Amino acid sequence: MIRIENLSKTFTLHNQGGAAIAVMQGAEFSVAPGECVALTGNSGAGKSTLMRMIYGNYLAASGAILVGGVDVARAEPREILALRRRTLGYVSQFLRVVPRVPTVEVVAEPLLALGEDRATALERARALLTRLRIPETLWGLSPTTFSGGEQQRVNIARGFAHDYPALLLDEPTASLDAANRETVLDLIAEAKARGAAIIGIFHDVEARDRVADRAIDVSRFAPKAA
Repeated sequence: MIRIENLSKTFTLHNQGGAAIAVMQGAEFSVAPGECVALTGNSGAGKSTLMRMIYGNYLAASGAILVGGVDVARAEPREILALRRRTLGYVSQFLRVVPRVPTVEVVAEPLLALGEDRATALERARALLTRLRIPETLWGLSPTTFSGGEQQRVNIARGFAHDYPALLLDEPTASLDAANRETVLDLIAEAKARGAAIIGIFHDVEARDRVADRAIDVSRFAPKAA
């Protein structure tokens, strides 16, 4: 479902005379349907950079990023947007939404964007908000006013609203209490059971060991010294 082939990334520092810094070289791995692969490595190894390349936020210097048959490294912006809408979900650490949009609408948005019946989409959103213990009194308010933990749970609910065939999870259990942590791990297990291919960054080692089928140390893709 997800395949990375000979992937490299270079950052150009335009404010420092166009200096180029190679941060990744020759990355190769694949993720099958129903499999969860954890990205590991020290801070700065390139875990988040790799995740952002897969999602299409960063351009690759070379190589291929195949998600459901679409090469993100070469796809047009409209193709990437379509891929994100139907195939590739992303649960980041930070909630980014339009202010004043009610929480229940924020969670339902991925389904509404696919043309799902409004009543069905809102029912799914309410069910996820309930599972993640967001009080019903908050559902009609904008999540931009919520605490960090509440925003994270709204972000998780939104990321699991649609049954994406591929999922990227960036620290999905960070800062959660024990009960909500268990709920998130259950959601990941359910996604795997329905066949989602998942790539995750988990600093919570116990959580990683419970849901990941294997780990890939991103440090091994560091550019070789000249």
